[in-house]
Amino acid sequence: MRRMSRPPPFRLQGRRLTHVPQASMSGTGRHPRGMGMAPTPTHTCTCWQKQVTLHIHASGNDMIYMNKGQKLRLAVMAAAMLAIPCAGQQMRVENLRVEHMENPPVVDATPPRLSWTNTPRDAKARGLRQTAFRVVVASSLKNLKRGNYDLWDSGRRESDTSILVPYQGKALEPAQDCYWMVRTWDQDGKPTAWSKPAHWGMGLLRPNDWKARWIAPSQEGNGAPLLRKRFGTRGKVHQAKVFVCGLGYFELYVNGQRIGDDLLVPGMTDYTERHDLDKGPIAIEGNMAGHRVLYLAHDVTGQMRKGQNTLGVILGNGFYSPVNLNIPLSRFGEKCLRLQLQLTYEDGTMETVVSDGTWFTKPSAITYNSVHGGEIYNANLETPLWATTQDTSEGWHGVKCVDGPTGEMCAHTAPTDKVTEVLKPISLHRREDGAWVADFGKEIAGWLHLRGLKGGKGDTLRVDYVSESVQGNMRYVMDGSGKEEYAPRFTWFVFSKAVISGIKELSTKNLTAEAVNTDVARAADFHTTDTLFNRINEIWQRSQLDNMHGGIASDCPHRERLPYTGDGQAACQTVMCNFDAAAFYQKWIRDIRDAQNRETGYVPNSAPWEPTAGGGVGWGAAMNTMPWEFYVQYGDRKMLEDNFPAMKRQVEYMTTWLQPDGTMKQRLCSLGDPNPNYWLCLGDWCPPYATPLEELVHTFFLWLCSDYTARAAEVLGEKADAQTFRALANRTRDAFHGKYYNAEAGSYGDNGCNIFALVMGGMPEAQHKRVVEALRKEIAETHGGHINTGFLATKFFFETLTRNGLHDIAVGAMRKEDFPSYGHWIKQGATTTWEQWDGQNSHNHPMFGGGLTWFYRCLAGVCADPAEPGFRHIILRPYPVEGLGNVHYSYRTPYGTVMSDLTQAAEGSTLKVTVPVGSHATLYLPTAQKGNISEGGKPLREATGVTMKGGEDGRTVLGLQQGTYIFQY
Repeated sequence: MRRMSRPPPFRLQGRRLTHVPQASMSGTGRHPRGMGMAPTPTHTCTCWQKQVTLHIHASGNDMIYMNKGQKLRLAVMAAAMLAIPCAGQQMRVENLRVEHMENPPVVDATPPRLSWTNTPRDAKARGLRQTAFRVVVASSLKNLKRGNYDLWDSGRRESDTSILVPYQGKALEPAQDCYWMVRTWDQDGKPTAWSKPAHWGMGLLRPNDWKARWIAPSQEGNGAPLLRKRFGTRGKVHQAKVFVCGLGYFELYVNGQRIGDDLLVPGMTDYTERHDLDKGPIAIEGNMAGHRVLYLAHDVTGQMRKGQNTLGVILGNGFYSPVNLNIPLSRFGEKCLRLQLQLTYEDGTMETVVSDGTWFTKPSAITYNSVHGGEIYNANLETPLWATTQDTSEGWHGVKCVDGPTGEMCAHTAPTDKVTEVLKPISLHRREDGAWVADFGKEIAGWLHLRGLKGGKGDTLRVDYVSESVQGNMRYVMDGSGKEEYAPRFTWFVFSKAVISGIKELSTKNLTAEAVNTDVARAADFHTTDTLFNRINEIWQRSQLDNMHGGIASDCPHRERLPYTGDGQAACQTVMCNFDAAAFYQKWIRDIRDAQNRETGYVPNSAPWEPTAGGGVGWGAAMNTMPWEFYVQYGDRKMLEDNFPAMKRQVEYMTTWLQPDGTMKQRLCSLGDPNPNYWLCLGDWCPPYATPLEELVHTFFLWLCSDYTARAAEVLGEKADAQTFRALANRTRDAFHGKYYNAEAGSYGDNGCNIFALVMGGMPEAQHKRVVEALRKEIAETHGGHINTGFLATKFFFETLTRNGLHDIAVGAMRKEDFPSYGHWIKQGATTTWEQWDGQNSHNHPMFGGGLTWFYRCLAGVCADPAEPGFRHIILRPYPVEGLGNVHYSYRTPYGTVMSDLTQAAEGSTLKVTVPVGSHATLYLPTAQKGNISEGGKPLREATGVTMKGGEDGRTVLGLQQGTYIFQY
């Protein structure tokens, strides 16, 4: 019998069964005693996700006589065994992010920073810590799976850092794809399995990487033109990646297929220099510090065809080329496009298709579009195959090459707008005049999506959205083809009800309401047994989302739609406590920095600036407050590094308005007007009763901005600046106390003045007690327990009451259901928060949401520690409310989910808390009776992961390691 050669062992790589080189087998091929027996071969099966090796031992003869099916079954069994977590693994690595984003298609940060979270495998685990990590990065998913880490292999690094780790591999090229994984080691030195692969793409990193030109339709108008380019490929395409920006808004098509689900892109920025800013009702110098234009990237390999292909773009007006209605917007320029398609063929050669003079343009069926004015669509003007090679329609004309905006081309690294919720009508009825009224139950920003419409050719369907503010048109002219479908593209509306006319037959199957907003995911869950508290939080969340478009937050989504900095800074902390907003604010804070006057340091009332935006000192303060609050929330030191110079210039500008007594009073004028402009010098805004003295509010914000700038300087090691701004903050605080404190009344005044004073602190203890008592009387007696502040002071109102021993007053004010209160709005049917406590003006304004941090930071008691930001150290200090059965708040921090869940009953209280891996916590348990405290059913002294730290203000202070704890007392 012929001797069979020994088959090689098998290795399962990804999904492929491959041979392992003979050298990988153990033994020398000869028995140690020289008897000629074949060694026992080691057959190896590996799983790329876990990067572990399973050794299968079998005798040589067994392997020799295995048939192919047996060998395959052996390999499959080995792979199945590898699917079982390695013994002793206590954590898994999840939530991989690059620059605060999951799998971003394009970034231009150099180097990009990588983050991940370590999640316990066992919910009962405690004391878990990361002690080391290994990051691997490859240029393709195939390389990553094979272990060919051709961009970076960090090796094992002894570190507990898991957020914002700088990439330190090979220099990354423009348009580079990067695939990466992480594994970590715990406190016992045990490794985790590898994370699932993640991806990021690099952008075009240098100006000369752009070969494309800006192009524009040959004729301007209020419609949305089509632009297209046909081109051929010269071989099999390995990868096709497109970088594109269309201003004001755009949609991209490849061979007739819509690319991506992004809406209203790119995000709003200060695109280019403008020369009409001196003509608005609020005229300021157009001397902005920076201009940017955002581009998106898409991998369109799957849409490419052999031979001829077509690129198509529809351009909307947006904020870049606005068509004005009720709000006169400043004009940046004419609609234009810049697009660069990079083709890589299977043979490694490359080709670039760019926007240039060879493109063609034609009007689309969108005959009118305006951010404020709406959209009109005539289906009879459609070119159905316009973005394909099959179209033979006439009417195409050459484009023109234009200079385009002067702003820096930057990657779109903020979340884009998307359809985030779809609502079915809760009712649909027909009026006597034949119009239909659809009710969707709550107010949203978005549009109606109409389907299955039947009508005659030329019939015009009209949608009028029910809103307290003037809104534009939504008109659809039918082509009579049968079941027609339409939803707007380049505008949005605000509504809970809509009136639809011009159509005879309509049912609930024909329409849905689509909420459209910047796609910031919810990162928190807050609920209590008080339904009013829950409802207040819900209507604010809805209002906030309605006001997030294009990577900015507006004051109202219908009337003005402008990125007011004052409204933004007031609600910033509340937004971050509810949503995954890091990438959002990274973009918008950059916009605020860009809007700063490069010479004077002045920060305007909106960013990007629009010359109808009124405000004052509390608006420009966003340049100082938002970077600091971002740093505390997310632990991102680079936010301070990038913005510290602008923070300094803003404070230095503020000091130009100092009065001889050290207080501040801004008297800014519009250009060409010698008199101060009221809309540039506001103090607080929208109080229920009266407005506090403007200069008092200005002085408070000079202190706050100086204080935050001093703190930022301390973090950055800028000692001289830290001393300078700390001294300024102290002088400002002393001047405030010296001028505005009424010693006879023991008060700084009503309408938020005492709130501002207590936030500043620094007063003698006796004076502090008098001010707290004055505040108690002011709220409880003068105003019957109601809130009495405008939106700037409301940000501090509830927390200041609670932290100064007036928790019952804060609870009572939040529970009110008559004027002025959140509950008063809800009682009148509000599904969003309003601009005025009395219900005047806008009924969709999120600015008063600034006060809701009290829910999470006081009721639930979850706070980040500025000394160890990003929730590295968590402060847990819940404030119980008598009769409130349960308060729950969980929040996804950069390290993982923190939770506080307080339940109160007649027999006692239970506090359940979770501290994520990478964090530690200090718990201020609301009881001083240490002997009555148990944890997990055991006496406190037996609890693992808990350290006694003494007592404070009637509380038991405990240190907590990672873990979930249940305290009963």
